Amino acid sequence: MKKLLVVDDEAKIRAVIREYAEFNGFKVSEAADGMSAVSMCREQGFDIVVLDIMMPKLDGFTACKEIKKLGDTPVIMLSARGEEYDKLFGFELGIDDYIVKPFSPKELMARINAVLARRRPEAASAPEVLEFDGLRINIPARAVQVDGVKAELTPKEYELLFYLVQNRNIALSRDRLLSDIWGYDFFGDDRTIDTHIKNLRNNLGPYRDKIVTLRGVGYKFED
Repeated sequence: MKKLLVVDDEAKIRAVIREYAEFNGFKVSEAADGMSAVSMCREQGFDIVVLDIMMPKLDGFTACKEIKKLGDTPVIMLSARGEEYDKLFGFELGIDDYIVKPFSPKELMARINAVLARRRPEAASAPEVLEFDGLRINIPARAVQVDGVKAELTPKEYELLFYLVQNRNIALSRDRLLSDIWGYDFFGDDRTIDTHIKNLRNNLGPYRDKIVTLRGVGYKFED
């Protein structure tokens, strides 16, 4: 049974999410503030966290940073704040999705399931370690080394790199990258992908040119 942590200072919202999640077979825990959420994540593991932004004691962004330090638990941000800046900042922190209140509980469950589906372990037949010259990608460890030095990637940068490598030498449009990595029709624009590609290239150092820009199309990883 998948374990879901719902973090929101509004009891009614927690109750609605709990009802739908339990109906869909999840074991649900609740927290009313960010500090409690971080403590619960330290004490027990969760398969996914739904996290509000505006909360007492510790806001959602700060709580997300602390949760990500404990492990790569997927996080869906839930907020009444729909500004693009907040959404992009959330994705830079490594969240997997962002939903604006008021929301449909059915849609939230669909997005939870989509995030968990993308996080399933790769097929056993897939190679566990990929190497391209001095660029080494350890899939089960979700770790990347550049000439023997660990690259510090955000969770989303790692997903983007691994997806590009999986589909190496194939032209990938921005729309496809947004759809397959974020899992739905993204509400932002192409700048989101371009920003992540720029940061990813900076982290790859001398192997940055392996990610090729296809003008008017998107990107590809060229082996």
